[in-house]
Amino acid sequence: MTYVVVENCIKCKYTDCVDVCPVDCFHEGPNFLVIDPEECIDCTLCEPECPAEAIFAEDDVPEGQEQFTALNAELAQEWPVINVSKPPPPDADEWDGVEGKLDMLER
Repeated sequence: MTYVVVENCIKCKYTDCVDVCPVDCFHEGPNFLVIDPEECIDCTLCEPECPAEAIFAEDDVPEGQEQFTALNAELAQEWPVINVSKPPPPDADEWDGVEGKLDMLER
């Protein structure tokens, strides 16, 4: 099983999760992070670190967000690895909890 980053990360992109990942499975896009399912070792360390509560075990992805499992796998192949935390975008707190952000995902 792997962990999956879901919609609430879009435009929030907190990177607290990156610091605790022992296998560098996070990849960074312009306004979203993804987890490479081939690298994730299901260690559970990232999930509690996410201030936006946007990381779920694959079997626990919220209803209606199942497409993020495939999206994480796809974008992990395109985006570079991130293994050092960075400051979040200045307006991250404003986007935390906003629904319907998939259309705002920048590739």
